[in-house]
Amino acid sequence: MPQPETEPLSDPSDAAPDFSKQGGLLPAIAQDADDGAVLMMAYMNAEAYAETLATGRAVYFSRSRGRLWRKGEESGHVQLVQAVYLDCDRDTILLRVKQVGEAACHEGYRSCFYRQVTPEGLEVVGDRVFDPAEVYKKK
Repeated sequence: MPQPETEPLSDPSDAAPDFSKQGGLLPAIAQDADDGAVLMMAYMNAEAYAETLATGRAVYFSRSRGRLWRKGEESGHVQLVQAVYLDCDRDTILLRVKQVGEAACHEGYRSCFYRQVTPEGLEVVGDRVFDPAEVYKKK
């Protein structure tokens, strides 16, 4: 049986995403490690990426808040990182995660991709698994 190919690194920085691109914010896709469902897409900067690797929990950069966003910090629906992949240009990050809690989406759906584009418009194809008003109560 052939062994997986491992590329030798001429420079250890070759193993990291290229945060010099896209203003330092790279797309990060969270995918369920068990069934392959795409759960969400967010952004990471170098600090979020480093914390994700150090803690094993998904950390993103929230553009609206202008700060790190530790997935699940309000809802408790954290993402435990099982594996990290980089695309060929090292400017997109794929996280294979174990989603703790019922959903990744702040709207209460398992996946943020719960709507399908149809000729008639957007069709909700996912089931809401929690009430956002209950989970995200203002303190």
